[in-house]
Amino acid sequence: MQEVISKQLSYINLGRIKYDQAWDIQKKLVKLRYQSDISDCLIVCEHDPVITMGRGTDRKNLLESKESLQKKGIDLFEIERGGDITFHGPGQIILYPIIDLRDREKDTHKYLRDLETVAITALGELGLKASIKKGLTGIWVDDQKIGAIGVAVSKWVTYHGLALNVNTDLDYFKLINPCGITEYPVGSISTLLQKPVSMIDIGELLTNSFINYFGYDELITRKIEQFEL
Repeated sequence: MQEVISKQLSYINLGRIKYDQAWDIQKKLVKLRYQSDISDCLIVCEHDPVITMGRGTDRKNLLESKESLQKKGIDLFEIERGGDITFHGPGQIILYPIIDLRDREKDTHKYLRDLETVAITALGELGLKASIKKGLTGIWVDDQKIGAIGVAVSKWVTYHGLALNVNTDLDYFKLINPCGITEYPVGSISTLLQKPVSMIDIGELLTNSFINYFGYDELITRKIEQFEL
């Protein structure tokens, strides 16, 4: 558990939303958080099919053209988070924490490890023994990557975050070399448990794990319309 100055967390569930819309919301909340106009925030959402390319992307890891992806209804964005290429889409829970690391030792490396711990703890509640792999950011179960992490930090305020495959159609990942990794497969919670899993239940597990680990004592549920964006 960590000590923080601000103990209040605003919880924002955007539901299913296009990637660029959520991206724009994050950037606006980052500015407000830096100015101390709002508390730390946790955005939870699900995206329409999209492939994102982080700052560390090797373009050879994109296996289809942008035109081909568009025909399949898949958006493509180059973004400012760290890491390589990944997919987001239906059946995947996304967490975008907007938190001020000036209250948390200004340690982005530790923050990445903390997000991994949040996911690993939540998966343990399902009886899944998740772990990390040395030299590879993300969440793993039995050599299957079921969670990806990629963050950006602006003036010590975080955005982007964590994606966890719940009931995701894993065929989408055949369009890329996920995070540049070819030696290990991508998995999901539902394939590991061999049954459909409730997105709501997983969202609650992840949110509770995040709140407990980062040490918030007040959760305020807000609608994005309540913010002056």
